[in-house]
Amino acid sequence: MKNIIEKSLQNVLSYSEYRDLVSNLLAEGKATGQEQSEDLTNYSMLNDRRMKRLDKTIKISEATITKMQEITEPQTWLLITEGWCGDAAQNLPVINKIAATNSLINLKLVLRDEHEDLMNLFLTNGGKSIPKLVALDKDNNVINTWGPRPSEATKMVADYKAKHGVIDAQFKEDLQVWYNKNKGQNIQDDFIELFTNTLAKEVLKVI
Repeated sequence: MKNIIEKSLQNVLSYSEYRDLVSNLLAEGKATGQEQSEDLTNYSMLNDRRMKRLDKTIKISEATITKMQEITEPQTWLLITEGWCGDAAQNLPVINKIAATNSLINLKLVLRDEHEDLMNLFLTNGGKSIPKLVALDKDNNVINTWGPRPSEATKMVADYKAKHGVIDAQFKEDLQVWYNKNKGQNIQDDFIELFTNTLAKEVLKVI
């Protein structure tokens, strides 16, 4: 596992580099990833506009800032994504702003289709769901993971699948409405809980 992670870290993008890559590909009529189609390009175009808006409007709570500042050792947040992914577009701007609250957190992005070995280490229910965040300590050991959706959205997906069997276009629309109303709060709550548990484990190690 560690060899695959460290190999992936040799081919990473900063958040701004990722945003530029998506925009530049769109200028050529392309999406990120190995597969190309009109639908994927259209999704990417919508997501690019969505991320521009969220980059300007997302606010990080004082509770989130306080928790992130409790991190006292360097961490790398390795985030697996693609430009056409709607969940990624809604969550990456929030994660970027959370990471920016502590200079010890280094956010790095990789494209899923270019890092299949890495993606296969962090499947969700057997699927290559993104975005997927892998938090690494200073020695590149995995200390936690998150994704592909905030906890409330994850429950929405599970409940809808249980009732209807599949995720359809209507649900995807409803999910985007939920994201717009939630304004990044649920993912911040998830990260507070996630890193509260992580920090508690680190304290136990010291004891």
